[in-house]
Amino acid sequence: MIGRIVHLLVLFCAAASTAVAQDPAERAYHVPALNPKHRDKPKVAGWAEQRVEERLNRGMVAMPNGDGKVYLGWRLLRSDAGGTVFNVYRSVEGGDPVRLNKEPVAATTDFIDEHPLPEREVAYWVRPVLEGKELEPSEKVVRTANAGHNGYYSSIVFRGSYRCQKIAVGDLDGDGAYDFVIKQPSQGIDPAGRPNTSGLTYKLEAYLSTGSFLWQKDLGAGIEPGIWYSPYVVFDFDGDGKAEVAVKTGPEDARDPDGRVRKGPEWCSILNGMTGEELARADWLPRDPRLGDYNRTNRNQMGIAYLDGKTPCLIVARGTYKLMMTDAYQYHNEKLERLWHWEGDDETPLIRSQGAHSMHSADVDDDGRDEVILGSCVLDDNGTCLWSVGLGHPDKCYVTDIDPARPGLEIFYAVEPWHDDGKGVCLVEAKTGKTIWSIGQPTYHVGDAMVADIDPSLPGLECWATEDPKGGSRDRYLFSADGKRLDTREDVPDCENWMFWDADLLRETVGREFGRSGIRRERPMSTEFMRGFSIVKYGGPTLTTGIQGRIVMIADILGDWREELVTVLPGELRVCTTTIPASDRRVCLMQDPVYRADAAHLSMGYPQSPVTSYYLGVSPDD
Repeated sequence: MIGRIVHLLVLFCAAASTAVAQDPAERAYHVPALNPKHRDKPKVAGWAEQRVEERLNRGMVAMPNGDGKVYLGWRLLRSDAGGTVFNVYRSVEGGDPVRLNKEPVAATTDFIDEHPLPEREVAYWVRPVLEGKELEPSEKVVRTANAGHNGYYSSIVFRGSYRCQKIAVGDLDGDGAYDFVIKQPSQGIDPAGRPNTSGLTYKLEAYLSTGSFLWQKDLGAGIEPGIWYSPYVVFDFDGDGKAEVAVKTGPEDARDPDGRVRKGPEWCSILNGMTGEELARADWLPRDPRLGDYNRTNRNQMGIAYLDGKTPCLIVARGTYKLMMTDAYQYHNEKLERLWHWEGDDETPLIRSQGAHSMHSADVDDDGRDEVILGSCVLDDNGTCLWSVGLGHPDKCYVTDIDPARPGLEIFYAVEPWHDDGKGVCLVEAKTGKTIWSIGQPTYHVGDAMVADIDPSLPGLECWATEDPKGGSRDRYLFSADGKRLDTREDVPDCENWMFWDADLLRETVGREFGRSGIRRERPMSTEFMRGFSIVKYGGPTLTTGIQGRIVMIADILGDWREELVTVLPGELRVCTTTIPASDRRVCLMQDPVYRADAAHLSMGYPQSPVTSYYLGVSPDD
């Protein structure tokens, strides 16, 4: 009994110290504002006349499966008419094409070449078939039957032995394939940490999907090395079919002797994706005293949103823990035009301290226009606050259809500040911010979270979260979509690096083996450099082993709707893809607007697995 009392006192003191560290004055702003008052602003009227869409190719994959056969996969596109099926072709060293399938492939968008030709250079491609008529062929992919069975599908070799910190994907040359823009080296500092006095600068480098190097841009001494100083996103902002690079930049001579940058101009720059040339520039959001100290001032993010439902807009944000500011831009005719400016201090009540470590965009109110989710508050498409739950800074939040029994989208929150009101872990309506369910007990420093279908017997997505031990608790929480508590502590999986890898709609994770009575850790899980890790099913088998590198992205960038795992090693980036035959088919996940924005935002802020705007999980009736 005495031990239990001591434990509770430790938790109370730790939670209290956490709350004090987050500034008691700012806790006054932790109040709901589900119907905030503000000056109204006009709706965005962007340059696009119809929605700008990425023009993706088939993402054709040919990968030896380790069983002497070749796995083939390709994209189903949103533009494919209903009833589209596929024929699969192969040719040897430029010879005549041979159709491999007896009947058109209809149930999936993958195929196994049962009798490949070892040591021969073979080209594979598909042709869509509609109402018995073959349409234009896909791009060809050339492989040999024994090439590539080394745990990954393709690799890009860097210009040195460095590792990159972040990567972004976008179609830089307009061929329909995703290319890569990396930020290197991997070292970085947090604004709350000690400054970097080595003179280290970040470099952006662009590579085509083929591995060809395009350009390098040194961000210079005006950008300190750390993710919060150097956000960037890659997207086709002007609709010409080729992606641009949006990045925070600064002057070359801005650092103080101690390595900090405290004054001088800061810019939002648009770079040509093929050359790295700066095309346009606008002033970054200012260093405002209301942001707080140096640490809080230097919290910067970028994102994309279709604010008018048609035009891809650039979102620039500053401030997480005190004042929050956001600018929205459109890029057209090589000009950056600001569409609106938002400050939480313009709302009634004031909205402060609600920011997260990443942003999301989604049409939460069903008006055909994206809103911007900045942690515990949501900005309407016109740059006013739609609502704020007032919970404070969430370490993670997910915007998707978590409970398909309810209309619309939901947001799952894992909130870092100490909460004794039982709302530190909760689910809310994305349209209104109204609480659907909450944990109903004190939380201390919830540091991570995830949503995914991992139990096929339960409807909806499961939601789980973990306490950070520095808050005084190691508790883990697991809920069903409708808020039923499911866990003992040992049943709750880790939150990082979940992906669709095998044939079903249950998501898998990396580097773990699970049992319903406990978790066996293969090795400590981290996004730091790892060798020989595995993809594992919750409560089930290990599916794939021997994957090497540090995880920098999980997204559907190749092949069918399953996701690729992108890792980096010194001097190299690797793209790993599944060779497990699919059981059904669906449109490429990157053509879902919420998923695509989540994937675009992986190049800045903290990583979390992208999710779709629709329910993507198993039906308990299946």
